[in-house]
Amino acid sequence: MMCRGMMPRFTESLLRRHRAEGAALGAGLLLPLGFAPFNAWPLVILAPALLFLLIHNTTPKRALLRGWLFGLGSFGLGVSWVYVAIHDFGNTGAVLAALLTFIFCAFLALYPALFAWLSARLRQRFGIALIAQLLLLLPLLWALSEWLRGWLLSGFSWLNPGFALVDSPLGGLLQLLGIYGASLGLALVSGALALLWLRRGRCPLAVALMALVLLAGWWGGTQEWVEADAEVVSVSLIQGNVPQQQKWRPEQEQLRLDRYVQMSRERFGRSRLIVWPENALTTFYGDVAPWVLRPLAEEAVEQGSELVIGLPVRREEGDYYTSMVQLAAGEGAASFYHKRHLVPFGEFVPFAPLRALGQIFNLPMSAFRPGAESQPPLQVAGLRASATICYEDAFPDELLASIRGSQLLINGSNNAWYGDSLAPHQHLQIARSLALAVGRPMLRATGNGISAIIDHRGRVLIASAQFKQAIVDGAVQPMRGFTPFLRWGNLPFLLLSAVMALVLFGVLAVARTSDA
Repeated sequence: MMCRGMMPRFTESLLRRHRAEGAALGAGLLLPLGFAPFNAWPLVILAPALLFLLIHNTTPKRALLRGWLFGLGSFGLGVSWVYVAIHDFGNTGAVLAALLTFIFCAFLALYPALFAWLSARLRQRFGIALIAQLLLLLPLLWALSEWLRGWLLSGFSWLNPGFALVDSPLGGLLQLLGIYGASLGLALVSGALALLWLRRGRCPLAVALMALVLLAGWWGGTQEWVEADAEVVSVSLIQGNVPQQQKWRPEQEQLRLDRYVQMSRERFGRSRLIVWPENALTTFYGDVAPWVLRPLAEEAVEQGSELVIGLPVRREEGDYYTSMVQLAAGEGAASFYHKRHLVPFGEFVPFAPLRALGQIFNLPMSAFRPGAESQPPLQVAGLRASATICYEDAFPDELLASIRGSQLLINGSNNAWYGDSLAPHQHLQIARSLALAVGRPMLRATGNGISAIIDHRGRVLIASAQFKQAIVDGAVQPMRGFTPFLRWGNLPFLLLSAVMALVLFGVLAVARTSDA
């Protein structure tokens, strides 16, 4: 009888003790709902605000756990598509695929864990007051942890809160400050909301700061930072919809080639620019250029069209690249863009012994070389086009030098790796965010969707359905000029971060002087 009575009390006590940890996990699960395809963008403000409330007065050890659980919920849901790539297309068993996905998400969760631990440690060490915590310390460390995640170990900026703003009234923050500056602005609003909750709505400074950020985001979005340059160009995006399982089979190569050639010919003379996706062909450029691609380019040019296609390119020394190629007619030299930011474990394996763990680490062509850091825009259809491949558009600060000299953007992607998951929708949102942040239209060609023509405000003009063979026809207006982010990059974000750090140090110095 005693045991029966003790068990419910023990369970209730355990649940009460770990209620905050459960809330941290739940807050993390809310964050991905702020992104496509759900688009509940206020959640990218609310979810961090909940985490701020959960760690503002706890020990560093508990803050570490709550931050990690928040990250585990966020990435466990938001990048669950990693499992699809590993299991469905990497031919890895379900248990190992689930384990690898968990390890990946658990690693990413270390970033919010580090943020939470460091904030609690600094509060404990220096006795930082509540207002300084929520309006300075927590927003600053949150934004810096996002910045760190964007470049450490090659970087993974997926689910950066700034990407969710493209569909919000605050999209101007992307034009003003880029994704990291936008993330800082959102974190300031999150901190202000948390402070207003704790102060029962009585904190004029929090209200003023929140209003300032929201007003800046709205104002930035009302400005026309760029202007039209050259004539409108007719374009077609070719979506071959080749199943991923067949993509690397040599016996299927002729079928893929015939499909893309036939679909392109349907638009010769009608579209000035025709774009194929990343690795539309898996044969090296040099192996098909003389007998297929150059004659095809000649045929296109004769009818007033030009082609940009995605396929691997091999150099004489044996190195090979994933590339976008602007085809040249006759004996003219083609123009190349070689992908710079490769996907770890997909396009290269950082540690060779990992190849023994499973086929996912020994995929076809998983030893690509990165392209040069500085590559000029492609000269195509009389325009300068800044090219990116796959998820390079998720790293806007790496692309600015090329984009400054361009009039439009071209992105070739292969989302077939992720099947019918969140990834294609999230990636389209990332592409739209880049177009908005730099004020350039984008042509986004994918193997099986979502292919889209995007204007310089990040709006989708026309898009394809997924898992369909399709030709996306439309027109783009080339643009010139500079948004503040395109002109200055991350400099304003870093300056704002430095100012916040100086103000925080000043507050601490004043507090210590008063105590003395």
